[in-house]
Amino acid sequence: MTDLDEAQKREIIEELRTSVIKGDSEQAQAAAQRAMEAGIDPLEAVEKGLAKGIREVGQKFQTLELFLTDMIMAAEAMTAAISVLEKNLPENTSLQKAGVVVIGTVAGDIHDIGKNIVVALMKANGFRVTDLGKDVPSRQFIEQAESLKADAIGLSALLSTTMVAQQEVVMMLRDLELKDKYPVIVGGAPVTEQWAKQIGADAYGRDANDGITKVHELVSAKRERA
Repeated sequence: MTDLDEAQKREIIEELRTSVIKGDSEQAQAAAQRAMEAGIDPLEAVEKGLAKGIREVGQKFQTLELFLTDMIMAAEAMTAAISVLEKNLPENTSLQKAGVVVIGTVAGDIHDIGKNIVVALMKANGFRVTDLGKDVPSRQFIEQAESLKADAIGLSALLSTTMVAQQEVVMMLRDLELKDKYPVIVGGAPVTEQWAKQIGADAYGRDANDGITKVHELVSAKRERA
């Protein structure tokens, strides 16, 4: 750890922000390592650096100033940096405070671009996210939610033929009497609000930003009931 003046601190945090905007994973990891060596609080590095960058990218993506590939690269850069920062946290401390979310692309579906963007934005918004990846068996969502004491489950489907797996997870939760314990949000290109209501999901994410808003609402409502 080194003594650091405010100018140097701002320089490192700015590098974290710009590395995400540029989608440069190597630079993001290097900047995160510099931040840790300099003794910068990991929470501050995330909020003032990485999160600020991914939000800027998300806004420009929404206004069509940036393309999907830019968003993906930014998400990957942020994930790479967070992997460094998390290793330097004290035991039992988490970067994420907003809630715990288990998310993945449902069984039979190998598409994960949209889900990866949502994961990055969730982390930027303070959630602790466990990303199960793609082609995830329905029962695995529930097992992980139980193991992690999750606040919500996110189910992504990019094919109309795999949407039924979203319904399967909801039905399993109902059969296990866990439906109230784990609110479910669904999303993906073929998914609609009508489908979400039909299968008994608790929310539908129209896009990444809408999904973040809905998860915040689900977690807040759950905590108020507790």
